[in-house]
Amino acid sequence: MKPKALTQLDDLMAQAEGYANFLMRKNGRVPPTVLAATPKGVLCYVPHDLADVRAKDNFANASRLICAAYGATAVVMALEAWVTMAKPGEALDDTPPSEAFDRREVVVLMGEAVGQKKQKMLPIIRTDAGGFVGFGEFDSTSYTGFQGRFVGLLPPKVPNAEQRALAKAMLEMLGVTDATLGRGFPRN
Repeated sequence: MKPKALTQLDDLMAQAEGYANFLMRKNGRVPPTVLAATPKGVLCYVPHDLADVRAKDNFANASRLICAAYGATAVVMALEAWVTMAKPGEALDDTPPSEAFDRREVVVLMGEAVGQKKQKMLPIIRTDAGGFVGFGEFDSTSYTGFQGRFVGLLPPKVPNAEQRALAKAMLEMLGVTDATLGRGFPRN
């Protein structure tokens, strides 16, 4: 029998993939989104914009606060990204992926539960005109060392009631309230 956290993370990853597929088919893009499994159901948070480094940091911090305030037991960050990979036997070129000729457009799913991390890259297949066709196959099992502002979203220890209340108050200062958090998945 699978541990509950593993089953919950697998389920949330599958839901996030379905969410990404739905939005790509409907809108041709996936906005950066955090999905958190909480005792009261799945919460969904999509920031207004990620125009600059500060907005990206605010999104990551708000995601951490959501996990703490609502007692998240699993979380998945979904976002579009450009990736480049080194060819076998070669070092990775230090050209930023957004400027690389051989970049690949993907939706990245980064999931966490207590003691677990899972990542999945969904290569985006588009028509010549830019329309979404579907997701390709990508073996991301060897890519387990994701780093950056959008990882480590769950608190290292389960927050107590006082810490959850403080996190909720900080979220309100950021403009993130129960009313702005989606229950389940948004249908943009």
